[in-house]
Amino acid sequence: MRALLNLIWLVFGGFWLALGYIAFGILACVFIITIPFGVASFRMAGYALWPFGRTVVRRPTAGTGSAVANVIWFVVAGVWLAIEHVVTAAAQAITIIGIPLAVANLKMIPVTVFPFGKQVVPSDAIPHGMQPAHSVDLRP
Repeated sequence: MRALLNLIWLVFGGFWLALGYIAFGILACVFIITIPFGVASFRMAGYALWPFGRTVVRRPTAGTGSAVANVIWFVVAGVWLAIEHVVTAAAQAITIIGIPLAVANLKMIPVTVFPFGKQVVPSDAIPHGMQPAHSVDLRP
């Protein structure tokens, strides 16, 4: 079921969402100081490309650095990538088959705007001590 959902997702939005993340990741890697933003963007591109069967968990060791990075990310890229998710979700919601994809797309917005201090893991292998971020759990 996950593979089928991921293939439908890939064709009807995941590829374009991942391209947006990759474009920002390449742009962020131009400057040395913003390479962590590029790495986060590439990590999110992988999640946007193949999200079903994966969950975002909070890192218990995330601290002030993650909070500051999230504020910078929100201003520079988070808002624009969230808009990309909303537009894609609106296009997916036109058909009945696309409505579950649109809902999953909207569930990804919290991690899109605040990706630092979070980690993408398989849904059935959440590490001990990590709490799932309920708003982005895309288990079928």
